[in-house]
Amino acid sequence: MPAAAPEPVEDPGFPEASDPLKASDSPEAREPGEPRPDLLAALTRISRLSAALTRGRLVERAVEEAGLGRDRPAVGVLVTLRTADGPLRIGEIADRMQVVGPHITRQVQILEKHGLARRIPDPYDARARLIEPTEAGAEAVNRYLAFLLGWFTDALGDWPRQDRDDLVRLLARFADDVTTRLARLDEEE
Repeated sequence: MPAAAPEPVEDPGFPEASDPLKASDSPEAREPGEPRPDLLAALTRISRLSAALTRGRLVERAVEEAGLGRDRPAVGVLVTLRTADGPLRIGEIADRMQVVGPHITRQVQILEKHGLARRIPDPYDARARLIEPTEAGAEAVNRYLAFLLGWFTDALGDWPRQDRDDLVRLLARFADDVTTRLARLDEEE
C-alpha cells in the first residue's frame, strides 16, 4: 500500500514562488545583488530534497529490494551501465558519474566479484576493456530501478497527468542546463 504523501511544508521566511513577476520580485524592486525570493525558495527546497534523498532510507530500501548489498557507489555504476547505449570504458563511466576513474575501477571490481558486471574486449581498441552488466547485474539493477520509479510514481500519484509530464520535461531541462553550465565553470579553472 503506497504511503500517504506528506503535507507540503512552507519555508519560513521565504515567500511562495507563485508569481515571478510580482513587484517585489522585479529587478527594480530589489537591491543590487539581492537574490530573487522565488529562486531562493526553490534553492531551499532543492537542498532539502537532496538531503532527504541522501540521508533517507529510500535508496537503501531499493538496494535491499534488488538484492545488491549495501555498496551504493557500485549500484551507481550499474545504473550508469543500464542507462547507457552499450558497454562503457571505465573513463566513460567516471565521466557520466562525475567521479575519478580509480573510484570506478574499485566499484567495478566489487561488481565483478559479486558476478554483477564483467569486462569485455573493446572492438575498436584491443588494449582496452569495456564494462557491461552480467545477466544477474541487469536483473538486479532493473529491480532497483523498478522499486525507485514505483516509489516516485506513487508519490506523484495524486498529481494531474499534465503536472507529471511537465515535471519530467522541466526537470530534464533543468538538469541538462545546470550540468552544462557547471561543465563550463569547470573548464574555466
